[in-house]
Amino acid sequence: MRAHTGLSNMYLLKQSVCFRTFRSIMGNTDSMMVQKRMARFRPEEWSIIDGVFDRLQGGSGASGNIGAVKTLKLEMLQSSMGDLASDSMLKRIYQCMCSIDLGNTGQPGAASGPGREQLIVFLADTLRGTAEERAPLVMVMSHNAVGVPDVVLCEQVASFLQDLISAVVQILIRRGRLQGWKPEQMGETSMGVKLLAEQMCSELRPSDQGSCDVSCLEDWIFRVFQVSLYLEILVAEGLNVSLNSWTAPSLLPPCRDTHWKDLKCLLDIPTLMFLAPRLPDSYSAPWRLVFSTHLHGESFTKMVSGLMHHGPTVLLIKDTKGHVFGGFASQAWEMKPQFQGDSRCFLFSVFPALRVYTATGYNDHFMYLNQNQQTMPNGLGMGGQHDYFGLWLNGDFGQGHSRARPKCTTYGSPKLSADEDFTLDSVEVWAVGKPPQPAEGEEEESKKSILNVDPEVQALMELTGKTLHSEGFSELEEDFD
Repeated sequence: MRAHTGLSNMYLLKQSVCFRTFRSIMGNTDSMMVQKRMARFRPEEWSIIDGVFDRLQGGSGASGNIGAVKTLKLEMLQSSMGDLASDSMLKRIYQCMCSIDLGNTGQPGAASGPGREQLIVFLADTLRGTAEERAPLVMVMSHNAVGVPDVVLCEQVASFLQDLISAVVQILIRRGRLQGWKPEQMGETSMGVKLLAEQMCSELRPSDQGSCDVSCLEDWIFRVFQVSLYLEILVAEGLNVSLNSWTAPSLLPPCRDTHWKDLKCLLDIPTLMFLAPRLPDSYSAPWRLVFSTHLHGESFTKMVSGLMHHGPTVLLIKDTKGHVFGGFASQAWEMKPQFQGDSRCFLFSVFPALRVYTATGYNDHFMYLNQNQQTMPNGLGMGGQHDYFGLWLNGDFGQGHSRARPKCTTYGSPKLSADEDFTLDSVEVWAVGKPPQPAEGEEEESKKSILNVDPEVQALMELTGKTLHSEGFSELEEDFD
């Protein structure tokens, strides 16, 4: 009974503290806007939200007492967020706070800087707001000046997004949330930032003059979830708003069993942030590099070994003219002269533009893999038809094609390579799902080849000049065991 009474008293004390905090905040404001924004947070979070203002000022003001220091300065944001966001991004945030109109007089604004109430509204709208409430904030931050403009240009939105994405990448790096990925062994982050910003901007529906008003931005924010997600991450992490109801989202899939030492990965962090959410929800297994020309050489046989027996995979290709593209296979590849796969497969481009092309429903030519046949094409294909694939690698591994006039029938993709017929520069295969479980007794048998079991057959093959394809498979398996 005493324990129960003690818990009840603790609960009542906690509620009393929360209520006093709420009254302290509300007692200093006549703004209905601020009261409505504070109501979005749990009672135990009120003191956290109110305390951000004091913390930014270095503890110079007491909670609820706005008489001591009434406004924030840009230098205060730089002190709190300078290691995560660029000066340009911090200026955007500061000017956005200054532009918040509380609807009452005597409030700080552009001249003196944002006050406690502007900060509360900013936190509420970025962390718990609707697309309608976030749209004016994004407009001001894109405009990069105090005051809410009537319209902004798509180029201004792209510049804002580059600052925002760069800050999110810095958060992942500095807060140790890379999940095993190594940016120094990957593609150029700055280029990935530009490409991801351009991709997100491509979802805008501007006027014929290329401008966006508030309703255009509201529609865009509602459809492109990353805008709100990235803004929420920057504000929560940068201002250290530790709400019990908020957990930092994982933007990157885990990376495991990857030999980074000699690898120059075709992916970069922003590209990975773009591709990973496009995979079906069920593919949450760590990504594992199972083939790379940098590590295993230019061998179609070894690439096939990486594609088969590892479940769903992501194939990345770079041609000699710098275009980077690939495809997602939703299931393990099989060696057979028929099409395979399902509508969860897709093609994508990384450079010169980030795009994903999903199944159109026109046909089921999702995946094709064949080797050593005289009557059927030998190589790897995705989408389209024989001799006219959306993505094709020849069985000799040096050449490929991406043909679409005007688009691939299976995926609706355009030409992905620089030229229809391209020469390979490098290839990577990433296993991204749980590998299929072999049937009982099948695993040991699959590791055995007649070429390994019977030395006489091996000798005969060598005398006739035949390639020991199974040796390549065995070597690759050993590399990743």
